[in-house]
Amino acid sequence: MFKKDINFIGNRNIALMFSAVLTIFSIVAIAVHGFQMGIDFTGGTLIEVGYQKPADLTVLRNTLDAEGFSDATVQNFGTTKDVLIRLKPQEGVSSVELSSKVLEAINKNAAEPASVRRVEFVGPQVGDDLAEDGFLALLYSTICILIYIAWRFEWKFSVGAIIATLHDVIVTLGLFSILGLEFDLTVLAAVLALIGYSLNDTIVVYDRIRENFRALRNKSTEEIMNISVNVTLSRTIMTSLTVLLVLVSLFFLGGEVIHNFAIVLLFGVFFGTYSSIFIASPVALLLGLSPEDLMIPVKEGAELDNRP
Repeated sequence: MFKKDINFIGNRNIALMFSAVLTIFSIVAIAVHGFQMGIDFTGGTLIEVGYQKPADLTVLRNTLDAEGFSDATVQNFGTTKDVLIRLKPQEGVSSVELSSKVLEAINKNAAEPASVRRVEFVGPQVGDDLAEDGFLALLYSTICILIYIAWRFEWKFSVGAIIATLHDVIVTLGLFSILGLEFDLTVLAAVLALIGYSLNDTIVVYDRIRENFRALRNKSTEEIMNISVNVTLSRTIMTSLTVLLVLVSLFFLGGEVIHNFAIVLLFGVFFGTYSSIFIASPVALLLGLSPEDLMIPVKEGAELDNRP
């Protein structure tokens, strides 16, 4: 189905230079623009209101802006009749009082009044704790990946997998920062899912490289890696396309609640596929990986035990 003799490893220098530039650009973008942190991390008030008919979000935003709630985030929640309003913390104003003011503002000149479904308040301290816990989750998962791959394969493979995974996360977050999308708990969950997807794709390639190292002893390390990547290419592309079809469906049909979740994974799956081919294996090769590193050690005297 796909061409099986593409010289991926031979073009590794171009790919690594491109990835280095992309990663640096993403880090600069994150440092300059930062993230538009959601209420989960900054704290604030969340108000869910319901209508009998589909709500006009543009009118709601303009109304809240005119009433002094210019920082309010308005989006549909589940259906077009349900609306989620997020507000940043306001000193000296309780969540009950704030929700009353918002309801009064949106019902002031409305043809159809809205009803409050729920009101939730997230304190700044809770937001700080969530941000810290999210960072620690990323850190611990990265360390566990490093240990697992070093134990299952070889430390050079481990470094390659970590660099490829970090590349995917940094570049995806860089694009997310440039687009100015809201970073909340669903986005953090998508980043953690991205780490797992990228790692799984890389391990499939590593497994085939290990098998070919032991089977194709008359070829060079670069040739074996190239063969391995080409052999897994069909599987990699078909898996990515299948996942992308699901994510595109979530993006267009899943509603605003998981909109950013789908965006992160759409970027992540693309870059995860790219890094499994052009980064993970080439980095291990640059570290001096050779077939001897993955050969099964022969026990002393084993040749005598095999004699008839």
